[in-house]
This record gives sequence, C-alpha cells and structure tokens, in this order.
Amino acid sequence: MTTRRELCAWGAGSLLLAGLGIRGAVAADTRTLRLSHNLTTAHPVHRAMQQMAERVLALTDDTLKIEIYPNAQLGNQRESVELVQAGILDMAKTNASELEAFDPVFSLLNVPYLFESDEHYDRILEGEIGRDILAASAGRGFRGVTYYDSGARSFYATRPIESPTDLKNAKIRVQPSPTAIEMVELMGASPTPLAFGDLYTALQQGVVDGAENNPTALVTARHGEVAKYFTLDEHTRIPDMLVISEASWQGLSEAHQDALTRAAAESTSTQKAAWQRASEDAVATAKNEMGVEFIEVDKRAFAERTRPIRDRVAAQSPRARQWIEEIEAQA
Repeated sequence: MTTRRELCAWGAGSLLLAGLGIRGAVAADTRTLRLSHNLTTAHPVHRAMQQMAERVLALTDDTLKIEIYPNAQLGNQRESVELVQAGILDMAKTNASELEAFDPVFSLLNVPYLFESDEHYDRILEGEIGRDILAASAGRGFRGVTYYDSGARSFYATRPIESPTDLKNAKIRVQPSPTAIEMVELMGASPTPLAFGDLYTALQQGVVDGAENNPTALVTARHGEVAKYFTLDEHTRIPDMLVISEASWQGLSEAHQDALTRAAAESTSTQKAAWQRASEDAVATAKNEMGVEFIEVDKRAFAERTRPIRDRVAAQSPRARQWIEEIEAQA
C-alpha cells in the first residue's frame, strides 16, 4: 500500500526526472493518475469516482488509468490538496470549504444561504459560473475537474436548536474554513475546528455541543448516536470537488483531457441520484433507529445573522460581486 511518505518520495523523483527530460519505461501516451480521498469505499462519491475511472479507461483504450486511494491513505483532505498543488499527487477529492484556504475564489461557494434550493444550486454549478470556478485556481497549481453533491449542511447537536439564540455560546465543530468560522461566530456560537474523525468522541465527551453537516453524517459517522437533534436550517450547500494538479493536467494529451472531463461529468450525474437516495435513507435511519429529532425552523432568522458574509465576499473583487449578483438573479 502506498503511503503519503512514499508518495512524496516518488513525486520528488518524478519531478527530478521531468526536469532532466528523462522518461520512464512506460509509453509516452500511457498515463496513470493517482487520486486520494478521505471517504469509505461505500460512499456514493467513491463509487462515482470508480465509475469515472472505468469510463476513462474505456474512452482512452486503456491508455489513461486512475488509481484511487480511499480512507485518507495518502493524507487528509488538506494534505492531499497540498500534494496536488505541489505536483506530487495527481488528483484529490476535497470540498469548497477546504479549498478556501488555497484560493479565495472558493469562498463564494461557502456563503450561507446563497443557494435557495437544490435546483438553484444545480443550475449555477452546471452553468457558466460553475465552470469558471473550476478553472479559476489553475494559476495556483491545481484546477477543478467536477463537482459532487454533498447536500445541504445544517446544525445538529446534543440539545435542540430552534433559533439562532439557541446557538449562543454553544461550541460547534466546523471545517477549517474562514467562512464557516465566521458564520458560526455571527450566530453567537463558538466555532471549534476539529478533524471529522475526532467528532464522535468530542460530541460524546462534551468537548463540542454540536456540528454542522448533511444528514448522512448522522448515520455514516454514527453521530446520531450522540447528537439527537438535527436542525433543518440548511445554511450552506457546499460541493465536494475533484481537483487535479495543473502539472498533471498539462501533461495529458488533449484526447486524455477530453476523456477525463467527459467521464467526470458523467460520474457527477450518477452521483447526484445516488446521493439523493443515500440522504433519504439516512434521514429515515436517523429518525427510526437512532431517535434523532428533525427540527423545522424559520431559515430567515438564521440568514439575517449571516448577511455580512455575503457582503464581505462580494467586496473581495468585481468578479465575486458579479457572480453573487448573477446567482441571486437566478434564484
């Protein structure tokens, strides 16, 4: 099994050989891309990427292969993106929250209540704005390949949250995203960046009072065993994203680039349907087997608290303001 250390050593050697103009024994038109992610092999996104790998192989007559390393074998999401950015690792699955630390353009996808519905979200990401965001980070060492649906994120906790006032002084686990931290602070809570793998124990021991994620986390990570209240405020719809090293992308032939783009888009369509089924099943399991209470709330009260984030992101650049205005116009 390849480890992160071995991958770094392999990557350093590959970069040295590339600098010397030396090619290995593998034929120049045959490539293998290594893809890292932190999900289990049962996750819909992993299965979608498997489909993508199979489709790429078929479209390229077995000349472009994708090796997938699940379960954070090559490092967590941030570490994997760092390796991609450095050109050591070819591809990684991450999300827009993690990517915000690498390029501020991704803060747009973290703005609370920017997308008013799943249909609105899909329309934007599948359109011109979504395509522009995928390509926007090319100058920082990586670019987006496709989006994967990860649903709407809401608060869940060991006590009921029915309005923003119920969040006052609560310790809420967040991803290491400046926007996520600011959002929780504006709600009056205390943001607590914490590794996802440590969250179950943190909830169990009272290190944190709650977290924010989609309903599947209640079941796949068993958080519903310790957090019995899920608040349907749906503050963000943050996509998972598949990224590729700019060096790896430029090293592909045009035919290989086209095949990868096509296969990735096809896998996204399949994953959306699988995700919807998984989300519905997770809600049913959480309610019926874990005893989780789902709480309907007035989303406007939560949205009003977070309006400064939208204004701040819009002020970052003319491009960001234009995108936000166009997204609001298409709501």
